[in-house]
Amino acid sequence: MITGLIIVLALILVLPFAFRKIEHNLEYFLLVMGLSAAIISGSLSLELAEHIFMNYLLYFITAAVLIAGLIFRISVKKIKEFVIFATTKIPLPLFIFLLILVLGLLSSFITAIIAALILVEIVHALPVKHGRKVLLTIVACFSIGLGAALTPIGEPLSTIVVSALKADFFYLARNIGIYVIPGVIALALLGAFIAGRKEAAAGVSEEDVNLDIEEEILVQAESLKAVFVRALKIFLFVIALELLGSGFKPLINTYIIQLDSRILYWINMSSAVLDNATLAAAEISPAMSLKQIQSILMGLLLSGGMLIPGNIPNIISAGKLGIKSREWAKTGLPIGLSLLVIYFGIIFLI
Repeated sequence: MITGLIIVLALILVLPFAFRKIEHNLEYFLLVMGLSAAIISGSLSLELAEHIFMNYLLYFITAAVLIAGLIFRISVKKIKEFVIFATTKIPLPLFIFLLILVLGLLSSFITAIIAALILVEIVHALPVKHGRKVLLTIVACFSIGLGAALTPIGEPLSTIVVSALKADFFYLARNIGIYVIPGVIALALLGAFIAGRKEAAAGVSEEDVNLDIEEEILVQAESLKAVFVRALKIFLFVIALELLGSGFKPLINTYIIQLDSRILYWINMSSAVLDNATLAAAEISPAMSLKQIQSILMGLLLSGGMLIPGNIPNIISAGKLGIKSREWAKTGLPIGLSLLVIYFGIIFLI
């Protein structure tokens, strides 16, 4: 069984980068992998199906994506006008800094999903090339993934942790805010640097032109059918995350939860492809020290932005903006690894 689960995990990590069809249909692929993991572990059952389809988040997330998509179809011109107006009144780097900072911190109250939907609508209208939009989107998704963990309404991980610890509403803000808030600020500064570098760049490459044409086609092709298909894909993606979490529990319970918190910190890089809420549910215990809880949570949160499947905001943004798995990994992996190294030193060595 364990061997089978390791094979499934390897397929999730490799196949989206190796085959374009899988990359373009990532939600369906993850659903198949989730079913495979659940079957291999023996966790596929009517009880699991009932648990998945009784989870209000499944419908809330899908409805949020659908409604935002419909609003986008009728408001795209107004959003673009607002962004153009704002970026003519203040420098683009400052606009990007404020965008990433505000969405990162606000996501803990409006949820990471809504923050991501606002992000993609604004990024669509930014006066920069597609390649720069990709970089800014990934940085912003790291910020949203971090900031959403400050309250139990921000994302499923924080809800599960607060429930497991029987903690109060601001428990996470008090105990990981000291790590999360500086991280959000640093990511906002990184976004501003990226935007500023773009303004200073001279000339336009042929690749930039091609990507711009591709993006214009993407925007123009947005139809009512496309909005509903994207919502369906998100619906299937959430189901896939639930199946993956349930399927991989034997692997987690057998080899992971007994490990030292410093090792868990690095092993939690697996949240780049697995549901971090499931990992948190398996690892977090009231018997742990605050340092252990902090290290586990930061490992999960920092890894979530590294690849598209790592967070729901990632897959919402990637799907809407046409960001490919390789594009995301090219930026997400270096940022995630850098943050993990920096925070490891802060948490364990200082």
